[in-house]
Amino acid sequence: MSLDRDAFYIDGGWRAPATDATLQVVSPHSEEVIATVPEAAPADVDAAVAAARQAFDHGPWPRMTPQERIAVIEAFSGLYAAKLTEMAELISLEMGSPTSFSQLAQSPAPWMQIESFLAIAREFPWEAARPGALGSDVVVRHEPVGVVAAIPPWNVPQFTVMSKVVPALLAGCTVVVKPAPESPLDCYLMAELLHEAGVPAGAVNIVAGGREVGQHLVAHPGVDKVAFTGSTAAGRAIGAVCGEQLKRVSLELGGKSAAIVLEDADLAATVEGLKFLSVMNSGQACVAQTRVLAPRSRYEEVVEALAAGIGGMQVGDPMDPATEIGPMVAQRQQERVAKYIALGQEEGARLVTGGVGMPDGLDRGWYVRPTVFADVDNRMRIAQEEIFGPVVSVIAYDGVEDAVRIANDSDYGLAGTVWTTDVDAGLEVARGVRTGTYGINTYTMDFAAPFGGFKASGLGREFGPEGLGQYTEVKSIYTPPPAG
Repeated sequence: MSLDRDAFYIDGGWRAPATDATLQVVSPHSEEVIATVPEAAPADVDAAVAAARQAFDHGPWPRMTPQERIAVIEAFSGLYAAKLTEMAELISLEMGSPTSFSQLAQSPAPWMQIESFLAIAREFPWEAARPGALGSDVVVRHEPVGVVAAIPPWNVPQFTVMSKVVPALLAGCTVVVKPAPESPLDCYLMAELLHEAGVPAGAVNIVAGGREVGQHLVAHPGVDKVAFTGSTAAGRAIGAVCGEQLKRVSLELGGKSAAIVLEDADLAATVEGLKFLSVMNSGQACVAQTRVLAPRSRYEEVVEALAAGIGGMQVGDPMDPATEIGPMVAQRQQERVAKYIALGQEEGARLVTGGVGMPDGLDRGWYVRPTVFADVDNRMRIAQEEIFGPVVSVIAYDGVEDAVRIANDSDYGLAGTVWTTDVDAGLEVARGVRTGTYGINTYTMDFAAPFGGFKASGLGREFGPEGLGQYTEVKSIYTPPPAG
């Protein structure tokens, strides 16, 4: 079955593109073209924004009750649940995520987000009266922010698009989605499901393209809010445009998260957890625990165990259920990671496992060898810069205060973990590390809780009531004082 597409989803239907420009979707495993889709031109973006603007300003969606919108998203959730396997396979094909990870996170987690946002929306205070300070009640309303530009990355495309599209729709917004050029196929399937669920024309519009398309969409005067997940560099540029226009913006950006192994940690359990958390999705994850902080008294023990665990992971075809680490999404990413591995050696870090070059048994595909560095100084670039590949740095610390200091010595503040048999001690560490999310002996994203970062890891929050609130404007209505 062909995966090719020849139209954009705009204004409730499939619309021919304005030009004959196309994007080739290339398998990171085989390096072969698996699909061709249209590449948006400015005219296509303009049409999508116009449809969203018309739907917001004059259409039924923002004027429905929250309960009516909830009913439509409930229908979407049911349709999505029936397509989890197909969606996971599609994402593995287009961007190389190991199917074991895709079946766990690339489609089930987005569906869990839908269900979580539905539960939140049912209890959300869309309009509520509160006692005013001057003797009369104040009615506080949450109204939709308007037309939203949703820009997800390629690494977890449905996970990141769902955190924007669903809360925006539940709030009454209309949306223009620009999927990444490496991973547009999953958004086509999502569009079909939204259409079947009964989302009105113009409420969701999807146009794929690269950086220039995104720039045109971000700066478009018809857009009221931008919701972006991606690199910190791109986030800064988007934030500057939105700041100039006083356009609402939420940015979920990069990370360089630290896993702190305390003296009393169960090393076997810790390494088993960090094997996944450090190189999840082949290391292409913003929350990956890529700095492992080990007490000097157990340093070599941690290094050896981690190197054995990560070095022994199976690398290969992402469609093989036994594969734990797949390819990088593109050749440029493979080259980027290889340069960082070489840089780590130049900086004086000790290569314990992995290194530059293709993994054994592979002669094609954009693969890198899972790599662990020891004797890493936190000032090294491999410890400070987001690599976005299966590369882990092990850093020694002297005492818990030193560990927290090192963890905080970063431009980023997205995630982190602490590993200990003493949960109270873990809580104290968690309180001291300046990140938006943190785990004790685990790390997960609970969709009932806010997710986002401190410092250069972004602005705003996704998930939880806070994530839904990002798509609303708050209005206060002052009522007259009681008679007499």
